[in-house]
Amino acid sequence: MSEAFDLSSAFITLFAVVGPPKVLLTFAHLARDRGHRELVRLTLVATLMGAVIGVAMAYSADFLTDLFHISDWSLRLAGGVIFFIYAVALVLGIHLGGSPKEDDHLPNPLVDGLRELLLPYIASPLAITAVMVGSLQKDTWGWHTTMALAYLAVVALNCVCVLVLSKPLRRSHQTSLEVLSRLLGLLLAAVGVEMFMSGLDELVSLGLGNS
Repeated sequence: MSEAFDLSSAFITLFAVVGPPKVLLTFAHLARDRGHRELVRLTLVATLMGAVIGVAMAYSADFLTDLFHISDWSLRLAGGVIFFIYAVALVLGIHLGGSPKEDDHLPNPLVDGLRELLLPYIASPLAITAVMVGSLQKDTWGWHTTMALAYLAVVALNCVCVLVLSKPLRRSHQTSLEVLSRLLGLLLAAVGVEMFMSGLDELVSLGLGNS
């Protein structure tokens, strides 16, 4: 793959996948039934968990693909399809992997909140795919560190946005956030297409090389 997927595009991809617009939608929902102190605590714990998972995936991408016998091009093809499907749903206002039912709550408020944040923030399949695809572009510790830092930057930005906007989120209407999310969905669709075409190009190259 070319160097098109550099640090800036990695940050933009992660921003679109698990950045503030998506995370703030979830926190706006959580803020309705939680106090400010509880929301801050939930934010800090979720940020720590998200940072640990993201960094671990950045450094273990090569090991995991070797363990499961996954090629770089197959991961890009799968990631491109996942990104595109999610982006189309985002543009149409369909939230995949939605929150638990209103009456399905756990006794511990912190654990219940973390469960609701699991897919959009802590262990997003889209974010993990983006980190893995990005990490596999260069087989060096320096590049893995770069991807880890890009992910940490997005997670830190999420944390700051939520802490600053936690009180307004309790009174805000979600329309503006929904509009921004749909705009980011267009960006994510383009990223998905580019990632898919990159994997397809490598697959064709391998096929021609073996012929």
